[in-house]
Amino acid sequence: MNIKKFLMLGGVALSLGTTSCVGDLDLNPIDPNLESPESPTILINEAMECYQVMATSGQEGPGSSIISGLDNGRGQYTRALFMMNVFPTDECIWIWKDDGIYDLVTNTFDSSNGNIYGTYSRLYAHIAVCNQFLADAEGNNDAEIVRLRDEVRALRAMSYYWMCDIFGKASFATEAPDGTAPVQITRTKLYEWLEKELCDLVDNGNLADEPVYGRVGKDGAEALLARLYLNAEVYTGVPAYDKCAVRCENIITRHKGGGFKSSGLAENYLYLFCRNNEEYMPGGGNKAENEILWGLPFDSERLQSYGGTMFLINGALADEGGMSGLNYGCSNVWKCMKAPKEFSEHFSSNDLRWDMWVKGPIKDDKGEVIKDYKITNDDFGQWGDGYVCIKWTGLTHGANNPAGKPNWDENIISTQFPDTDLALIRLADVYLMYAECAARNATGTDLAKGLQYANLVRERAGVTIWNTADLTLDNLLAERCRELYWELTRRSDLVRFGRFTGPNQKLWSWKGNALEGNNIDSRYDLMPIPVNVIAASPDFKQNKGYGGNEE
Repeated sequence: MNIKKFLMLGGVALSLGTTSCVGDLDLNPIDPNLESPESPTILINEAMECYQVMATSGQEGPGSSIISGLDNGRGQYTRALFMMNVFPTDECIWIWKDDGIYDLVTNTFDSSNGNIYGTYSRLYAHIAVCNQFLADAEGNNDAEIVRLRDEVRALRAMSYYWMCDIFGKASFATEAPDGTAPVQITRTKLYEWLEKELCDLVDNGNLADEPVYGRVGKDGAEALLARLYLNAEVYTGVPAYDKCAVRCENIITRHKGGGFKSSGLAENYLYLFCRNNEEYMPGGGNKAENEILWGLPFDSERLQSYGGTMFLINGALADEGGMSGLNYGCSNVWKCMKAPKEFSEHFSSNDLRWDMWVKGPIKDDKGEVIKDYKITNDDFGQWGDGYVCIKWTGLTHGANNPAGKPNWDENIISTQFPDTDLALIRLADVYLMYAECAARNATGTDLAKGLQYANLVRERAGVTIWNTADLTLDNLLAERCRELYWELTRRSDLVRFGRFTGPNQKLWSWKGNALEGNNIDSRYDLMPIPVNVIAASPDFKQNKGYGGNEE
């Protein structure tokens, strides 16, 4: 058993009730005749459910789900977000024409897409679970419950952030027991609520500076606030890059002193995505390199999901062409996801961030070519089309080698479900956010400092550092792709830079359902409100361009 999971959430189960996929980490079942619903034990279990809903699809193992309409894999929280934030961009092609996914990859989706409805449902399922705990814990003065209330408020804020970013309009409800049905609010109103909520949590709340492993602390909440400010102009029409820079500097200051060049970044980029990456998580033990500011734990035996890091590892691997999932700590593979040509072209040959990719001709011991992985993507169904993008693995890292080269344990443990944790927000993102704010000449920012911060990220990757003239928005957009690929930021970044739609939009393979890429309409800057939601609430407005009751 992986000992790290005993640390998780202070040893408390990620489950509500008597069934779970967390196994012997569960609390014993509680007799409601003996325990008050307001007891700390009951409330702690409820709070842990708010965490579990982000990691697993259901409470009865990886084959269960608390929502209907999507399979148990696609309905998992981070996998659903990946479908919205990565599939429609230049970072990934899902090579099979599965129901609705082809439409996401080619940007030809509409309001009837089941994957969009599933994502909408998953976010609101999580919000509902959070609201239930917050209502039940209202007025409880137990110190642990007071802190958990703020943690759950942060979890709920993340789901509302994704609603704001992906859908714009939101069906809004908090824990207030007024008996009223949720109402649809505008993107601007949701932004205003999120700003107030996150500022209160960070500046006046009870979030821990050093949270228990697996839980969210002050760094995670402030990083989410920085990301909200980074996109404020998209959400409200009014930029807030100055506020973003302040929040980034707060986080960076708290992390300086250890890690790569005393930046707080991990010494080795690839170690952030492997089996024993828990050390870089909040409360994970490596305080000097605590780069993952907010993450989700996974465990091969007790936190299993067909989403999360299993999706990211298995989806990128195949047992053919000189590859084997067993060589990456993965006992089965899916052979689904490839890198579009335009994504691969972002990297230079010495960039450590694509060091594990499989690309070009693969030869056997005799020098014979086994498989030639082309950079182009001429056919969705051909595994040879496009480089193999490998970022997350089930490998175990050892000590650092010179120049940031990874040192992997030769004793590879291959499991069906990974032990690899999933980063939701990293410190490297915060450094790049500040650099972007400086490049945009935000009030109070320092261009020299922005350049220094961007170069810390680049130096760790082993690529040439920039001079002042290189700190341009186009270069920063490309750098964010290289550093943060497959971490749920790409669609937001392209929209913010005006490169997703509009007159300056980028083209990539199969965008707009054309091999060489095609321009797409500005409506795709937002996902549609699912037709099922409109049917259930006829007064709800649809996003512009998707037909029906638009606003």
